Amino acid sequence: MTSDDRAVLRTAAQRLDRLAARTTAGNWRTGGLLASRPEVIAHAADGTTEHVAEARAGTAGWITALSPAVAGPLTAWLRSAADADVVDPAALALARTLLDRLA
Repeated sequence: MTSDDRAVLRTAAQRLDRLAARTTAGNWRTGGLLASRPEVIAHAADGTTEHVAEARAGTAGWITALSPAVAGPLTAWLRSAADADVVDPAALALARTLLDRLA
């Protein structure tokens, strides 16, 4: 891996950290009364909730950054980590987080 590759990885991580810091915080879960129009609700550690749609200014960047376009490279990384001689703990942590959230 070149130093340019490392810079790309670090820059992407830094930008994602900054985006997460300005996005509606909490554990996002679906809810609502209509299955055809579920709501995304952020559940904070203090027990409060906020509808993510009501906080569009804070969440729009997050939603677009993690659009389906991210799935290809992300799944490729997880598969690569699964086939590696040593499992990357970060990849394993991400996989466990995803499995907790994905049906």
